[in-house]
Amino acid sequence: MATEAYAAEGNGDKIQSDVLIKARESCYKARDAFYSCIENKCDKKPTEIATVGLLYPKECQQSRNQFVKQCRSSWVKHFDRQYCQNKKAQQRLLDDKGSRRGPLSLPKPYTLKPTP
Repeated sequence: MATEAYAAEGNGDKIQSDVLIKARESCYKARDAFYSCIENKCDKKPTEIATVGLLYPKECQQSRNQFVKQCRSSWVKHFDRQYCQNKKAQQRLLDDKGSRRGPLSLPKPYTLKPTP
């Protein structure tokens, strides 16, 4: 409804898309700053809890607050989930060290013996 009234005034979608693009870019910058802080301070003990169980050090609290302020809450949860999944995948690849190499052991096919 509000967008229809706004478009009826003759302003069009250009202003809205510009605002959305700027908001999205500021969200991405805040996100990147927060996750780079986590990566840079990875030697510190994580003491703060974010959404979806993400732990981060106290030194990243300011960038976390900026990230939460700049982005929608659904985006913050999405980015936190995505970061956790990527870290788990990286950890699996690093921890694997060839333990899963070789053919998979599949069950033997069932064969019926003919009855005489």
